Amino acid sequence: MRRYNPKEIEPKWQKTWQENQIYQATESDGKPKHYVLEYFPYPSGSAMHVGHVRNYTIGDVVSRTKRMQGFSVLHPMGWDAFGLPAENYAIKTNISPQEAVAKNVANFKKQLIQMGFSYDWSRELNSTDPEYYKWTQWFFLLLFKKGLAYQKESLQWWCPHDKTVLANEQVENGRCWRCGHLVEKKALKQWFFRITDYADRLAKDLDKVDWSEGIKAMQRNWIGRSEGAQISFQVENSSEQLKVFTTRPDTIYGATFLVLAPEHKLVNKLSNSGRRSEIEKYTAEAERKNDIDRMETEREKTGVFTGSYGVNPANGQKIPIWVADYVLPGYGTGAIMAVPAHDERDWQFAKKFDLPIIHAYSQEGKKEDQSYWGEGVIKNSDKYDGITTQEARKQITLDLTSKKMAENVTNYKIRDWLISRQRYWGAPIPIIHCPKHGAVPVPEDQLPVILPEMDSYEPSGDGRSPLARVPEFVNTKCPVCGEPAQRETDTMDGFACSSWYFLRFADPHNSVEPFSKEKAKFWLPVDDYIGGAEHAVMHLLYARFWTKVMYDEGLISFDEPFSTLRNHGMILAPDGNKMSKSKNNTIEPDEIINQGYGADSIRLMELFIGPWNQSANWSVEGLAGMYRFLQRVWVIVFEFTEAGESKTERNIELELGINRSVHKAIKKVNSDIKDLGFNTALSALMECVNQLYKMKSPENFTQAHDSWKTALENVLILLAPFAPHITEELWKELGHNNSIHLSAWPSWDEHLVAENLINLAIQINGKVKAAILVAANATEEEVVRLARNEKSVSKHLEGKTIKKTVYIPGRIVSLVVT
Repeated sequence: MRRYNPKEIEPKWQKTWQENQIYQATESDGKPKHYVLEYFPYPSGSAMHVGHVRNYTIGDVVSRTKRMQGFSVLHPMGWDAFGLPAENYAIKTNISPQEAVAKNVANFKKQLIQMGFSYDWSRELNSTDPEYYKWTQWFFLLLFKKGLAYQKESLQWWCPHDKTVLANEQVENGRCWRCGHLVEKKALKQWFFRITDYADRLAKDLDKVDWSEGIKAMQRNWIGRSEGAQISFQVENSSEQLKVFTTRPDTIYGATFLVLAPEHKLVNKLSNSGRRSEIEKYTAEAERKNDIDRMETEREKTGVFTGSYGVNPANGQKIPIWVADYVLPGYGTGAIMAVPAHDERDWQFAKKFDLPIIHAYSQEGKKEDQSYWGEGVIKNSDKYDGITTQEARKQITLDLTSKKMAENVTNYKIRDWLISRQRYWGAPIPIIHCPKHGAVPVPEDQLPVILPEMDSYEPSGDGRSPLARVPEFVNTKCPVCGEPAQRETDTMDGFACSSWYFLRFADPHNSVEPFSKEKAKFWLPVDDYIGGAEHAVMHLLYARFWTKVMYDEGLISFDEPFSTLRNHGMILAPDGNKMSKSKNNTIEPDEIINQGYGADSIRLMELFIGPWNQSANWSVEGLAGMYRFLQRVWVIVFEFTEAGESKTERNIELELGINRSVHKAIKKVNSDIKDLGFNTALSALMECVNQLYKMKSPENFTQAHDSWKTALENVLILLAPFAPHITEELWKELGHNNSIHLSAWPSWDEHLVAENLINLAIQINGKVKAAILVAANATEEEVVRLARNEKSVSKHLEGKTIKKTVYIPGRIVSLVVT
């Protein structure tokens, strides 16, 4: 018997699969389609570790299973390679981003291939390829022409040390997360996509997709749709009015002060001269904090009184206007009416600065020594006392609207998508700035605008992209008037490239359009989109936005890109910590493969370790267990083939035992894979193999040869999506020339898997020819039908006539034939 040696068989089959292109997707009218896609991976400088492998293993098992179940499967792979990480890695290693990406892609691809993943490599994409980002630029122009791309000046986080714009999440306690230096806000002219125009549809259409409620809730919260009133407070002794947005106009009688965000445009105007320096200092400090820190409920509240007052339009009361950083400029109007009795942050602020607290409604069981919120009965509110809060919301808004002091408004937390990046490594924005005609789109026949290679691409610190230092790139002519003009030097956010890649996979080599409508209609939307929860908001929201724009433009026939979203749990280090290079605790698949365990053992471990959507610690002991299981499968197949065929009398009871064990496994694996219960599917296969081991022996192999062969074939097919290399090798050992991965998925016989079964002998002309397992409560008609259809019996009935049928319940079926 040959020894199971993954180092020998795995590279051999990987090479064969690539040469024969057995995973190449085709648009087949005769088959249903299934599109499986994992998140567009970023080929960083770090190698892929076993935490990443789980994501791709899940997608591969689904793809392989669907392919064997008769689907035309699209399972592609590509590289999301633009962006800051690649640029910083290139700077750190002193090579060009182009060289860094090529090196990292080659390494990542090698790792994916050695794991045996069934990708259609003929569709491989790279977002840094001009033939790809040509169409990213084309989509930018589509958005621009539809008024959905625009440029305006905007305050952004800026690190003066790293000389770059930072995202909110990259600012920690007012300092750059990367270098630790204090950050500042800088006014820069930026490009935005008007995603807010699609806010309602983005929220509403979440009802169409099969995603987890947690992810849907995160998207809805990010969109933050809320209906309320915009109320005007007249500033005392001034012509200015302060507009606030509130979802609770019913609490206006409890408003005891107003609060402006430090960035509000009226802060300077409403600040008394004696308080101006204090307010300016406070504003500067607030602008160094990120939104997450500012919104933290438990953080001690800070603020400064402006010295000005507003007039409550409901009761004419004069209330003070404060500046405080717990109010953000990006939501509503950047100003609030503070109702401390019914808002926890307002309560904390009022308590600290000794401001009045008035309860505007009562709630059963609640006292006035605390803040509370929800619904109740109005009080302390003049003529509205005694009505419900729901009624008061309508009536107060109606009354203030009649005085032109309020209007009904729908508000959103979501902001327009900032896509400008003042960095080198990104797709150039296809705009030309003309002194006479302003921002002019690059003509489509001049796309792509190629990113030029640069010897020095570090950011300059002046707020402009390094591309501004390349005269031959910048200086051009206006497409409208032909006069001298300058190209836009900002590059696009990497999320732009990943907002449509799933469509390009349907038609990756099209040179005249981003994709054909016919191919997109065949393959899209994606049936299974697989990845972690880290992209719950940004990428998924942006991809949905672009999809809806394309739908509106008539380019596609669907408006949601991902029918089902599968968010898997993380694989953690053995000590329970997240794997990362900085912690020096990553485990790379290359190391495990080189140790002799092989890719198949890793794949099994990734899925057997626990439910696919829960996190689990990597286990070296568990890996060894997977290897031992595969060895057992290897041994039983080789022992069977070495036993050979025999003409000894059949052992019908043994055949029934073999068939029953395997059919129970077929049913269980089918059910579990459908629900992504990979760990329990593998457990069922292990139990099946254990049962077969109890029945195996050289004599038993020969007495039930056909049943053993069919059983082992079915076990291998069930195992093939999980362990593709060993099953391909053993499939060949069983005498097959075709690939196991192109074979048909097995079905089960319900009678063989029923729990309460009896064994019935089948006689033909007085001689026992076979036996069948039937349900104890089966009817005579069902039993006779099963008996006649049994393979050995049907062979003896060929060309003969059944003269008589005798059924003795629980014992025998006797057929008399001539």
